[in-house]
Amino acid sequence: MQKIMLNNGVEMPILGFGVFQIQDEKECEQAVCDALLAGYRLIDTAAAYQNEEAVGRGIKRSGIPRQEIFVTTKLWIQDAGYNSAKKAFKNALDRLQLDYLDLYLIHQPYGDIYGSWRAMEELYHEGKIKAIGVSNFQNDRLLDLIMNNEVKPAVNQVETHPFFQQIENAQFMKEQNVQIQSWGPFAEGKKDIFKNEVLVEISGKYNKSVAQVILRWLTQRDIVVIPKSVREERIIENINIFDFNLKQEDMELIQTLDTKESLFNRPNDMARVKSLNSMRFNI
Repeated sequence: MQKIMLNNGVEMPILGFGVFQIQDEKECEQAVCDALLAGYRLIDTAAAYQNEEAVGRGIKRSGIPRQEIFVTTKLWIQDAGYNSAKKAFKNALDRLQLDYLDLYLIHQPYGDIYGSWRAMEELYHEGKIKAIGVSNFQNDRLLDLIMNNEVKPAVNQVETHPFFQQIENAQFMKEQNVQIQSWGPFAEGKKDIFKNEVLVEISGKYNKSVAQVILRWLTQRDIVVIPKSVREERIIENINIFDFNLKQEDMELIQTLDTKESLFNRPNDMARVKSLNSMRFNI
């Protein structure tokens, strides 16, 4: 598996397995186990996904040594703040049945993110987390966090797919030495992405699926990506993307699909901010 070197020297697989919206515990456990046995070594979950326990069981069931697996989870808004973050971290470890995390992210840029970050910095220095980062941070929030704290975020996980390519933002993160990671690489199926004429044409050219083309396009841009599936055959298909390279002309063709607009978040969407801040989970 190809790896990316984070800004603190930690290596992170460039392709991983995500479990967002896999809420059935048995299904999630099976999918994580299948992914690890298929060769994935990065598993991405979150407290808000309500499936950390199933992820932990899947990891254990796979029999893959812990040191070979890169595990990410995330701190939800309701647990923002120094003391709350410390407690939430311990609870996450307990649910995952782990004694350390490879990556811990602030899930959303709301609440007391600075108190959370101080707690995460301490946990990082104590060796309980190998790297810390953020998710869904716009460039201004990311830069402010960098400028006012000791430890720079290693990762920023943001919506990235053919219709929202984050080209300028990815360049900014590269300049700041923060690794961009894609969530929603398939745009959650929106805009008939799997039937898109450009992507279908390119997939035929390489005798690959549209999903494989998208994942290869992202990894060739040095973007870490975490596709999700509960079907074993699709899980296996998604990891088999390193036996071909997209030509520059096809990379440029995919770039023409960029709308530069999120499919999920509208700028200055106050209703969404209120909604996210009011979400409470049993964590």
